[in-house]
Amino acid sequence: MISRLEAKDTALVVVDMQERLLPIVHEGDRVTAAVRLLLHAARTLELPVIMTTQYRKGLGPTHADVAEVAPEGTAIDKLTFSCFGSPEFKTAVAATGRHTLLLCGVEAHICVLQTGLDALASGYQVHVITDATGSRNPANAILGHRRLENAGAVLSGAEMAIYELLGASGTPAFKALLPHFK
Repeated sequence: MISRLEAKDTALVVVDMQERLLPIVHEGDRVTAAVRLLLHAARTLELPVIMTTQYRKGLGPTHADVAEVAPEGTAIDKLTFSCFGSPEFKTAVAATGRHTLLLCGVEAHICVLQTGLDALASGYQVHVITDATGSRNPANAILGHRRLENAGAVLSGAEMAIYELLGASGTPAFKALLPHFK
């Protein structure tokens, strides 16, 4: 049974938001804006953030619009489509001690899908942030989301997930994030 999101048990996984991928992703600007919102929330709510790149040598580093709000450090570079194919990624996720993963990035039907399936198989609760994921073809993104939902992931939106993590208005975290919702 999937429970409500709680900041103390949640980590953010940002998959392959790279220079050469985002320009060809359908509505890449929307995806980028939602990922940026999630990164602001992660900082405010003190959520661990794990970022990846897919074959950085060929697809470039994390896109500058994402990197400027991301935590310090280098994204974990991988060659496998599932982030769980990277021992470094598995170690980073386990080190957070969190059991719920907010999953976002590109492409929804490849790396996000395979990472989500492996996360579920590894016992994590997975919330796929659909407005913060994308694919070159929007039909593929929808199929990726459906597969993940059918496998047991929760589909959510960035704002929905953040408000659930916040739990209440009037808190310092809510006040800090409020300008990012406008």
